[in-house]
Amino acid sequence: MLATIASLSDEGLRDAREHYATLLEARPKPHVLDDATIARTKRVNGEGLEWCDVYDRQLARWQRERLTAAQREEVARLQDVQRDLREVLARTLELADELARGTIERQLAKSDLELGLEYVLGSRRRS
Repeated sequence: MLATIASLSDEGLRDAREHYATLLEARPKPHVLDDATIARTKRVNGEGLEWCDVYDRQLARWQRERLTAAQREEVARLQDVQRDLREVLARTLELADELARGTIERQLAKSDLELGLEYVLGSRRRS
């Protein structure tokens, strides 16, 4: 079971980092994203945080058990992985909130006047 949680945690952290990096690429041009993509990002990363709670509880249980030195080391490593995963998931959710303000739907909902003023005043990046 420890190997299963190790695999899930390690893969989860790798995937979360990749997803965050992909969203960072959209930061200068959030209009390339739609509301559905942002909603899915929030749902998936929120669920990821919930799974972190489950894994944290299991790791804490194992920590109270009699473990070999290798098992104790692995539990400690996984606790660090979980801490890093929580951080990446939280940053991803914050970035998703930021990007949600500029999705294509948000841009299309603006009048031509609003878009023109944003462009002229420089508050809208040219892309």
